[in-house]
Amino acid sequence: MKQEGVIDAGGIASWNGLQTWVNRTFVHPEDLTYDPERGQALSRLFSGPVVAIYMVLAVLLAPERPWALTELIAVIIPLYLISSWLLFMWVLQRPGRSLPRRACAMALDYAAMAYTLSMTGPQSLPVYAFVLWVTVGNGIRYGPRTLLFATICAFATLATAWAFNAYWRGEPFLVLTLFLTCALVPAYVFVLLSRIQRARDVALEANVAKSRFLAQASHDLRQPIHAISLFIACLRDAGLGLEERKMVEHIDHSLQSLMRLFRSLLDISTLDSGKVKPNGRKVAVGALLDELKQRNSQAAEWANVTIRLVPCSSYIRVDDVLLSTILQNVITNSLKYAPDGKILIGCRRRSGKLVIEIYDTGPGIPEAHLARVFDEFYQVRERGDRDIEGVGLGLTIVNRLVKLLGLSVKLRSVEGRGTCVAIGGLDIVEAPRLEEMNTAPAYPAPGAMSGVRVLLVDDDREVLDATAAMLKRWGCIVQAEAAPPPVPADCDMVITDFDLGDRQTGADCISMVRESVRRRVPALVMTGHDEARVRAELDDASIPVLTKPVRPAELRSVLNTLALANASQKDAQDRNT
Repeated sequence: MKQEGVIDAGGIASWNGLQTWVNRTFVHPEDLTYDPERGQALSRLFSGPVVAIYMVLAVLLAPERPWALTELIAVIIPLYLISSWLLFMWVLQRPGRSLPRRACAMALDYAAMAYTLSMTGPQSLPVYAFVLWVTVGNGIRYGPRTLLFATICAFATLATAWAFNAYWRGEPFLVLTLFLTCALVPAYVFVLLSRIQRARDVALEANVAKSRFLAQASHDLRQPIHAISLFIACLRDAGLGLEERKMVEHIDHSLQSLMRLFRSLLDISTLDSGKVKPNGRKVAVGALLDELKQRNSQAAEWANVTIRLVPCSSYIRVDDVLLSTILQNVITNSLKYAPDGKILIGCRRRSGKLVIEIYDTGPGIPEAHLARVFDEFYQVRERGDRDIEGVGLGLTIVNRLVKLLGLSVKLRSVEGRGTCVAIGGLDIVEAPRLEEMNTAPAYPAPGAMSGVRVLLVDDDREVLDATAAMLKRWGCIVQAEAAPPPVPADCDMVITDFDLGDRQTGADCISMVRESVRRRVPALVMTGHDEARVRAELDDASIPVLTKPVRPAELRSVLNTLALANASQKDAQDRNT
């Protein structure tokens, strides 16, 4: 019997609880990055009581108990512990970078250590280890400049102890050793930090250059891929013979593989840039999964795979675009590795959360590979395996997005039987009230585009010709322009690229048309650039933005909705007149 292998994105399942505790304790709650002030405040809560216990034992075991030691136990230690707790609460209430808070923390630490060293004898010598620890720790957490300031504070602490304590004045060589250690160790750390900073700056420059290159390359690659997909859709409706239709299907299949590879590279680049911010909203799980099933129906047919969906009536609060990307990558993996098999998509409730599970009847993953399946560019391959398309980024993207959304991913696999990927931690919410639900009109009939006048503007000739040919086959009356026309004719909708040359954008084109016809003409923007950037420059949030390459079915769906909106708009105007 084959043994089932289980792994989650954080490593072996038994470490999951520890990782969750570390993330909850040390990670910034908003952007999921390590919060150094939070970590320092927490370490102070742990180290403070340790020092306090040591000093209490040292006092109790001392042959004499001067008033300074009694004051240390009765007043200074309680004040330090209370102040440490208040600092920690300050971090919890206002997480992130705060220079005043850092200054207060350093003042508290060095003042407490200076008093302890000044008012006690040799029993306080271990406190010097904390002087060095706090100094180096501040430098590692906050950088070389903070390290210099912390080193000055450490010198001031030792100087105070030497000035106010007869014991330290009687041990000049010991004090000199402490001063030298307090100078040499931070100096070496300063050199290392400076080198790390320079290496980090070089890496950041390289990353920025890579992002610029990928941004430009993605725009240049999107255009021809978009045009090819539209031309292929036109060929399908061109009355070809059986053999020619098969050739078109093979071309489309290859193009879809290229598009999946292209999207994977762009997704990982976008995640590396740190620009992806989750935008949670109420989502119907059933509708989301059904849309995914429909989206993958053609790929499933090519792979001879049956996709079965278990109905789900739950609603969740999540960024539906990012969750859809996660599930799409898992489904794509299943289609690649389980040809001639079956895929089952369903949901479960666990501990008050929703879990979406995707099962496939593929060959399963050997246990030796399980620990690395979430690594970048890692592919499960055994000697003699057939070539699989892709570069090994699917589960990496899943892992990154799961962490970004604060969810969990667990992979279970039985070699020879199949694999299950479970996306958990989804917050279940109440179904929307009737007045909150989308009351958009029903999906229009297939002939809704017939006779619709479309102004099409795109500065790329191939994309312009391909889109115009597609629209004409759908029955549209198309005015195709490479630039916004000086005097736009009346039209029922505008379809435009965003960057049109001569410092003109799609937003300018839409505004020009609407001003010319004195009507709020429905519009659509198709762009090869970042969707967020385009939306930020549009003054109308209702304008749909599609990122190239656009699937013909997706384009037609949006255009049908715009055509229906245009018809409703005209009916309202006729009633008013």
